[in-house]
Amino acid sequence: MIFRQLFDSVSGTYSYLIASRSGGEAMILDPVLEKADRYCQLLRELDLKLVKAVDTHLHADHVTGLGELRDRTHCITIMGDQSKADVVSMRVADGDKVTIEGISLDVMYTPGHTDDSYSFLMGDRVFTGDTLLIRGTGRTDFQNGSAREQYDSIFNRLLKLPEETLVYPAHDYKGDTVSTIGEEKRYNPRLQVRSADEYVELMNNLKLPNPKMMDVAVPANMHVGWHQEDLAKEGRVLSPREAIETLGRPDILLVDLRESGERAKHGTLAGALHAPYPSIEESLKPGGMLREVAAATGRRIVFFCAFGERSAMAVCAAKQAGLLNTAHIAGGMDAWKKAGGPVMAA
Repeated sequence: MIFRQLFDSVSGTYSYLIASRSGGEAMILDPVLEKADRYCQLLRELDLKLVKAVDTHLHADHVTGLGELRDRTHCITIMGDQSKADVVSMRVADGDKVTIEGISLDVMYTPGHTDDSYSFLMGDRVFTGDTLLIRGTGRTDFQNGSAREQYDSIFNRLLKLPEETLVYPAHDYKGDTVSTIGEEKRYNPRLQVRSADEYVELMNNLKLPNPKMMDVAVPANMHVGWHQEDLAKEGRVLSPREAIETLGRPDILLVDLRESGERAKHGTLAGALHAPYPSIEESLKPGGMLREVAAATGRRIVFFCAFGERSAMAVCAAKQAGLLNTAHIAGGMDAWKKAGGPVMAA
């Protein structure tokens, strides 16, 4: 396995690059905007293809690298269901899995620092975001934070993991790089409390100043969605209502870009062909499935995904591949459902 812990000294942020092998798919957790060049350089050096970029929560102390990495690599951006970010490619909930080739992360909803805080468990290690830090815990006094919810996330979720589980947080300000669940149980001063009430009292009396970047970072991190105005001007965008009216038309081929788990959880559209987004470039090459289907049938390909991000990128990829008779459904399945479109089990 390829595993790199990367540090931004300005914000004290740890980002994590993970892949199962050289030449394979990669994922990055909690990327920082200013480090995008470094991430891309490392991806090239290790011969990796970035396919997913994940934020554990909406950060207040740095601007996320999600949007920049998506623009550069066309990767899938991921945050939790509760995130206030305008558009990410995929939203996850407790019990879901985030997967790439050879790697699987279990999704754990661990609110408290913020109401959209998640941790991600990968075998012998857990990425705790700002929920559990090394010899500390994330503050709970803004972004709908809750000391009581954080107590529950830590004591009833994270500390229930095996004691040898490695703890990799999203921040450290003292130079520590990794801990374990057992260490934190014994030596984290904020965890030496006898009750949730005692923890709440401790956290509510920290009297910390706001993060220096908060007024800049939070608004910026809420607006990371990919700009799609050009696609609309080119007539490559269908509103949910327009898309609903195309159902059953023989000249339209609906293509579902979501992963199997998303389809099983949220359903799909009648007659849709399943072509997961990470394989879109291969599908559009000469001899690729989508290119061959389009050539053989003459049908217009209409992509859709969860929120419209992946499908918009797929339209651009198709255009670059010379496949011009394509469009996508604005807002994806989320908007389709809100417009009353029919959904079937995958």
